Amino acid sequence: MKIALVHDYIKEYGGAERVLETLHETYPDAPVYTLVYCPDFLGPHKERFKDWDIRTSFLQNLPFKEKFISIYRILAPYIFKNFDFSGYDVVVISSTGAYIPNMVAGSKYFGKKPKYITYCHTPPRYLYGYATAREWKKNPIIRAIAEVMNHLLRMVDFKAAQNIDQFIANSYEVKSRIKKFYRKDAIIIYPPIDVHAKFEIPHGEFKSKTYYLAGGRLTRAKHYDLIIKAANELKLPLKIFGKGFAGYGDELKEMAGPTVEFLGEVNDTQKLALMKDAKAFFMASVDEDFGIVPVEAMGQGTPVIAYFSGGVKETVIEGKTGVFFDELSVESIKKAVKRFEGLKIKSIDCIKRAEKFDKRNFTEGIKKVVEKAK
Repeated sequence: MKIALVHDYIKEYGGAERVLETLHETYPDAPVYTLVYCPDFLGPHKERFKDWDIRTSFLQNLPFKEKFISIYRILAPYIFKNFDFSGYDVVVISSTGAYIPNMVAGSKYFGKKPKYITYCHTPPRYLYGYATAREWKKNPIIRAIAEVMNHLLRMVDFKAAQNIDQFIANSYEVKSRIKKFYRKDAIIIYPPIDVHAKFEIPHGEFKSKTYYLAGGRLTRAKHYDLIIKAANELKLPLKIFGKGFAGYGDELKEMAGPTVEFLGEVNDTQKLALMKDAKAFFMASVDEDFGIVPVEAMGQGTPVIAYFSGGVKETVIEGKTGVFFDELSVESIKKAVKRFEGLKIKSIDCIKRAEKFDKRNFTEGIKKVVEKAK
């Protein structure tokens, strides 16, 4: 089979890009079609994609393309629709929820049409009322313009989804969104966590560990501000890794007390080492699509303290691999920390839970779906 991969854009490195990497490992000869590729913005991950066959749109040649990613949303459906997939048998779309790459399935063909499979991280959050990295609703003029644009894009998004042959959801949370917004059924294949290849089984209890950890993409929807305020009041040693977006990183640093340390972007080895030595990993995201980072932490034997929302409800087991807090408030987080400190969570239980989401399960699941599409 001739297979092509599609991804919204390659400018940041997070869970969606990790999925794209695993898809490329599974089908190394498949070219990757994307709007723009910006390796200089990938920080310590800039070398990951350098030897790939990446095929970009005309936006790649525009100056300051990195700064206008959000503006390209209105053009993205048209651009994706005009990629040429003649000669391919299967096109696997990695849809991050940033744009509308499902439009590739609306292209016109004179010969045989490929089968289209979408691995959906989420329908676009900004179109359906979910929290995003930017607070665009604060400005009334921008809000009015965006609401009109989003209404039109929702219609385009729905139409594009109808042409997809098979949806794959990364969680039950996202499966329900696909059904609600697209009226399409989806199968679930959890994202890949490289448990056996990179994770060591730590020994001992958490009493010897000295700090708490949080990190990933530092965006407003993940509510790091609440975690920091709780750490300030409890005087918890807290380390935070990752890159801030839309000025949020600077805001977090201004509110941080003396026990909070910012580490910036880290590579995989550094991240796993931080997780292995942490007492617990914090997660305060609203409606998280799946949440790869908490599972990575459990893979290192580290429990998770998380807001009871979104995909994390499918990964963390209350009292066994972590604890939940029910409200997005400093007080609720503080209560969860105190409850956690009274538990004796075993590192091996966290690791066994993470193994359910092992990379091999993802690869085998994807292969079965692609083979069935022939």
